[in-house]
Amino acid sequence: MSLKDFWKEVLVKIEPTVKRANFVTWFQDTGVLSMEEGKMMIGVPTPFAHDWLKKYHEKQILDMAREIDPQINSVDFEVHSSLKGKDDIRKIDVKKLKTSSTKSVRKISRANEVMLVEGISSKCLNPKYTLDNFIVGSENRLAHASCLAVASNPGGYYNPLFVYGGVGLGKTHLLQATGNSILQTVEDSLVVYTTSENFVNEIVEAIRNSGTKRFREKYRKVSCLIIDDIQFLANKEQTQTEFFHTFNELYDYNKQIIISSDRPPSSLAGIEDRLVSRFDMGMIVDIQFPGYETRLAILQAKCQQNGVIIPREVLEFISENVHNSVRELEGVLKQAIAQSQLENSVPTINSVSKILQKLNKDIPLVTPGIAGVDEGQKIAARVAEDVVTEVSAYYKLSQRDLIGLDRRKEVMMPRQIAMYLIRNELRYSLESVGEIFMGRNHTTVMHACLKVKKLLKVDSKTVRDVNAVKRALGL
Repeated sequence: MSLKDFWKEVLVKIEPTVKRANFVTWFQDTGVLSMEEGKMMIGVPTPFAHDWLKKYHEKQILDMAREIDPQINSVDFEVHSSLKGKDDIRKIDVKKLKTSSTKSVRKISRANEVMLVEGISSKCLNPKYTLDNFIVGSENRLAHASCLAVASNPGGYYNPLFVYGGVGLGKTHLLQATGNSILQTVEDSLVVYTTSENFVNEIVEAIRNSGTKRFREKYRKVSCLIIDDIQFLANKEQTQTEFFHTFNELYDYNKQIIISSDRPPSSLAGIEDRLVSRFDMGMIVDIQFPGYETRLAILQAKCQQNGVIIPREVLEFISENVHNSVRELEGVLKQAIAQSQLENSVPTINSVSKILQKLNKDIPLVTPGIAGVDEGQKIAARVAEDVVTEVSAYYKLSQRDLIGLDRRKEVMMPRQIAMYLIRNELRYSLESVGEIFMGRNHTTVMHACLKVKKLLKVDSKTVRDVNAVKRALGL
């Protein structure tokens, strides 16, 4: 068996165990470079792929390889930029590998719709939305718990379930995730997910064709009806009348109804009182904009789902400076990932700040994730990279030496001053400073800061040096 065929066999074993998007991202254009004395050397196209595969898949690759050849006892990775090229015969194009089989239970009809049974269609439920991957914080805990309760007992105590909140806060995720969960756990369930706009169009068509009776009757077969953005039924009297009858039919037969809106039932202008009163019969929960900790957890989860590594201080910076919606939060992260992949670079606070300023030109940015920082404090283009640059220039050192492992005296003191300035002037966390300096422990950073702080009280040279660097930085 050739090296290429051997690696292909390994990938075929790995592919079903990894999400398809992650599999393509990290295993694309990889190949076995050599196998000598039980060691398999795997070539990867980028440093990102090298770090990710070594950290998360090294053991799995070794186990799969040993199933084919028990004599293999270790694996290692080497970056070969040539594997990006079209002509390298060693690499595997994983996009062409046979994908895991999936069971198809619905027939596709119109775009973004599925035909469930004769006469009943539904907007597609996105399988990526699950209750397990919804990030729970204090701002959405009750809504998530209610959806879990509905998924385990549709048509029970929480019927109807009314979820409200602003745009881009996760309502659609929760609704579709609940629908997906019901389909998986309740045998022969029939879940219909639709928007209020689609519901209106369906009713208009039924009225035009004198088919309102048939429209009502078909929903008796539904196990769960999910309607997104019910506020758009406002002032549509005929549609509200038909929805009222549909609601009653489903409720009387203990069929689950889930509704979302941008406001609570009591604030729905243009919606008939009899509908509002029915919304009030069940469970009403709201989703608020997540706090800093939840925003950071969302970004970390998205990085894991997409198989990317973003420095923590960059994620903290995004979390501090996005205040509108979770959708915007994810949008900024996607742009940062795309930019880093195109430029083959690691996202930095500087690069992300430019993305944020394009989106919100009038909003001042704040330094990342530190308690006590005033909300309006501007970053003023001064971040950790600037401190490293200025300290290196002042002491005539390379940036590599400054942040690296060199323990010479002429390097140690400038490094401690750089740590002190990043920590005390830019307000980075101890952990974030440590990550900048080759992943050093936070206690090392704390020791450096305390040492410089003491020297500033007794040593004139340290005072002069620190002030000179601060002037250069404009601090």
